[in-house]
Amino acid sequence: MANDNASRGVSRRRLLAGVGAGALVAGTGGVLLDAAPAAAAFSNRFGRMFPSLPAFGSATTQMRNALIDLSRVGGPMDARDPLSVGAEALSDLQQHSINNPDNFSIPQGMTYFGQFVDHDLAFETTAPLGTPVDPTTVPNPRTPALDLDSLYGAGPTGSPQLYNSTDPAKLKIESGGRFEDLPRNSNGSAIVFDPRNDENLPIAQITAAFILFHNRVVDLVRAQGTPASQVFATARQLVTWHYQWIVLNEFLPLIAGPGPVSSVLSGGRRFYRPEPNATFIPVEFTAAAFRFGHSQPRPAYLVNRTGNGGDEFYAMLFDSALGGADPADLRGGKRAARRYLDHQFWFQFFDGQVRWSKWIDVRNSTPLFGFPLPPPPSGSPSANLLGRDLLRQLTFGIPSGQRIAAYIGAPALGSFNFPELSGYGLGLDANTPLFYYILKEAQLQAGGGSLGAVGGRIVAEVLIGVAQLDPGSYLKVQPNWRPTLPARFAGQFTMADLLTYARVDPASRNS
Repeated sequence: MANDNASRGVSRRRLLAGVGAGALVAGTGGVLLDAAPAAAAFSNRFGRMFPSLPAFGSATTQMRNALIDLSRVGGPMDARDPLSVGAEALSDLQQHSINNPDNFSIPQGMTYFGQFVDHDLAFETTAPLGTPVDPTTVPNPRTPALDLDSLYGAGPTGSPQLYNSTDPAKLKIESGGRFEDLPRNSNGSAIVFDPRNDENLPIAQITAAFILFHNRVVDLVRAQGTPASQVFATARQLVTWHYQWIVLNEFLPLIAGPGPVSSVLSGGRRFYRPEPNATFIPVEFTAAAFRFGHSQPRPAYLVNRTGNGGDEFYAMLFDSALGGADPADLRGGKRAARRYLDHQFWFQFFDGQVRWSKWIDVRNSTPLFGFPLPPPPSGSPSANLLGRDLLRQLTFGIPSGQRIAAYIGAPALGSFNFPELSGYGLGLDANTPLFYYILKEAQLQAGGGSLGAVGGRIVAEVLIGVAQLDPGSYLKVQPNWRPTLPARFAGQFTMADLLTYARVDPASRNS
């Protein structure tokens, strides 16, 4: 049922009706809004950020074949990790990753937090890959806002399968044998509003942590004397505002760099400017720039310290040779005692334990090329994850990176920066698909540590913009609001603080 709801989506009006908006938030630093103003604020379709710019190229068979070839195993986008050395070596030893350097700026968990954010903003499964469609006709069942609708669904009334039957203000949570796990059906599928939040072990564990975070905030607002009818709405807002703070103040500066963020905050949004009451997610963001995260996964990870029979659990990102109920890779949809994260390896707790993501660049971890995917829309060619990313540039007629750079006044990469594309004879070196462009741009302009000028501007404008345009966000309701829950640094709030409050931090794990 959860998966069916996710594919249909819910309107903002229905969602807020399930939440029960309209109450004062006592002692939590905010005021809940009525449902009516928010209901008219969002489009349920995608749109364009640069509607006047032409597509990077024509959707010919030759072009589709070139994009699929570009993303082939062993091709220009494959880092060619030596998988034979095993998961422990690939997760620990930099010398085995000469084509796939570590990014010592972005913790490995932020790769999957970014995926969680993406699932909160957009869900597109209907447009055939490589066949042009008008994005304004393509449905988006997620609200274009940082509102956690992918977690909360339609609230306790509209999505009762997500909530504790004896305490409907709280979300369901179960155990994987040792620590928390998503609630699951008898076939192992997760009972979550967005099925993508169980695609892999890290995002499932991040989702479980948010469930525990919400449930503890429910306990807090009850202890503060909040009326029973307002407990869920009050807790949801407090959770959502702290999540928004993490996105805008920890995650975004890491991925976009402080320059674009400061520029958008001080000078305003120049290119992402939806019509009033029609906020949408642009395809230049969701189908291109924000897919930078597909370049960040490691080929293998240290998942936890003692889950593997008292020893470290090292796991490949994906290994098609593995099977069974508890494979030694990160695929989702599984429950076993060792399938949990020691979060100190995934997020920055300042204890010297954090591990890092990979560079944002055109070279991608080899296991990513075989990662299992749901069937593509009817009429789509067969392609791996990165091939699908490239084909979506044709689907939505996305402009080239060079054209967007010229339009926004950013330094543009030249044809000489793309020698690997010139051989296709299609002009891709001069008019490069935006997804590929922003990866190469990050590599050349930011040393792979963050996005470059075009990618950083698009991502910063959209993430800041959806918060500024959401009638329920803290930027709209209380622009000077600061986090109120406990944090390591006063006035701040990070993923490590959220995990600590949810009691999945190292100290709680070991207590």
